[in-house]
Amino acid sequence: MDPSPSAARGHVTRLLVAWRDGDPSAIDDLVAALYDELHRLAHLAMIRESGGHTLQTTALVNEAYLRLVGSNGEWQDRQHFLRVASRAMRQVLVDHARRRKSAKRGSG
Repeated sequence: MDPSPSAARGHVTRLLVAWRDGDPSAIDDLVAALYDELHRLAHLAMIRESGGHTLQTTALVNEAYLRLVGSNGEWQDRQHFLRVASRAMRQVLVDHARRRKSAKRGSG
């Protein structure tokens, strides 16, 4: 039986508190708990990008994860975490586009 939405939110909140309190494994559990939602956000971000993008949706989630792991983890709640994750995904896409354009211009 799947947990109710309120139970799932409570689980996420506990993981956010654990991460904030210094539990390094909490971020992995947090991403696992929200993976489907993160993947959906990445898919939406990719749709907004121009065609011919070389980055895949799963790679975008993974890159955002690396940025989140390196952050201070001061997320207030589930919604705040997802907004920060979405912003991290957007920044990954921007950085990726900059690198591609830079390579096209021949900068070394």
